Amino acid sequence: MTDTASDGTTDHISDLAQAQRRTLRVLVASQVCSGAGLAAGVTVGALLAQDMLGTTSLAGLPSALFTAGSALTAVAVGRISQTRGRRPGLAAGYFAGALGSAGVIVAAVLDNPVLLFLALFVYGAGTATNLQARYAGADLAAPDHRARDVSTVLVATTLGGVAGPNLAAPTGTFAETLGIPPLAGPFLLSGVAYALAALVLALRLRPDPLLLARILAKKEETDAVADPAAADAADPSEGRSSVVLGALVMVLTQLVMVAIMTMTPVHMHDHGHGTAASGLVIAIHVAAMYLPSPVTGWLVDRYGRMKIAAASGTTLLAAGIVAAAAPVSSVPLLALALALLGLGWNFGLVSGTAIITDTVPLATRAKTQGLVDVSIAIAGATGGMASGLMVAATSYPALALTGGVLSLALLPAIAATAYRR
Repeated sequence: MTDTASDGTTDHISDLAQAQRRTLRVLVASQVCSGAGLAAGVTVGALLAQDMLGTTSLAGLPSALFTAGSALTAVAVGRISQTRGRRPGLAAGYFAGALGSAGVIVAAVLDNPVLLFLALFVYGAGTATNLQARYAGADLAAPDHRARDVSTVLVATTLGGVAGPNLAAPTGTFAETLGIPPLAGPFLLSGVAYALAALVLALRLRPDPLLLARILAKKEETDAVADPAAADAADPSEGRSSVVLGALVMVLTQLVMVAIMTMTPVHMHDHGHGTAASGLVIAIHVAAMYLPSPVTGWLVDRYGRMKIAAASGTTLLAAGIVAAAAPVSSVPLLALALALLGLGWNFGLVSGTAIITDTVPLATRAKTQGLVDVSIAIAGATGGMASGLMVAATSYPALALTGGVLSLALLPAIAATAYRR
């Protein structure tokens, strides 16, 4: 692993806190951009597929495809980050997301479903990269401040994430002036947003936080060899059970969130609501996914990972109940359900990320984090695909209630891990 002084050495960084502040500033800027790209596709992806195919049963396929694409990207970004650092890994992931967005636009113009599905698969790279960026915020963070720094990166997604869905109608109108189908309009926004995020990271994420963290860790190891007492005082690994629990928390919350979120715009569309209404509900959902992050991070650091992970399961149950009970005419109640859904996901992601980062050593951290995010992406793909089939076979309320009940599986797993400790 070779790198220049500006990328990974401590020659120009005498203050670790200064390096972390700079890292967080750059990550915040990139996440503001990428948030718009992430949310835009979620808003209209299912509607675009439904319009092309003329059936609701496969409306969950776009979500399944771009979450499956995010699984592949999570592996790639994790491996690139492991060998070369966070900067090239994250920049490459966002660039792939921009290419996927362009492919969706071309597919819509040509009315080609096969090309649409291939492009959505590539578009999923942006989703994976958006999530992987949170780990970069933890590389240089102090252990007792780790969840809050992760949350700072997550909350930055809110601005773009809220703006993206609400720009669905305007970008659709703009797309029409260019001869592009209106439902493909938000992908114009996502392509530009992901490209800007890639550019910000490629130019500004210096020093690379993971490479710098490794250098500092090696220095600490050298000091520990010189001082045996310091080596004896080092914290041991929390063990395999903690890694499994952290992954389970994030996987299950992703599965439930994606399943219900994917079919909500379709449910609303089928009952006479327009793109603006569904865009508003998704915007509220995305805001709830990211906006509470600073408070969530403080709660995780203050009260512990396990308690907030448990709160995730109960919040998702509440979301499923409200979504199932909401009248189809009530946009406010659907918005409340999606807000609870986003909040439950936020609790799970922040607490699960903190558990994983606390447990995995720096030597294998990026690779392990990538593999965990593969599981998260596969869970999202499963939720997206199953959601359309389940709604076609039963109903949207049945889907929502099933997801809420499923989230309660977190509680015995958390209790068992806590007991072993």
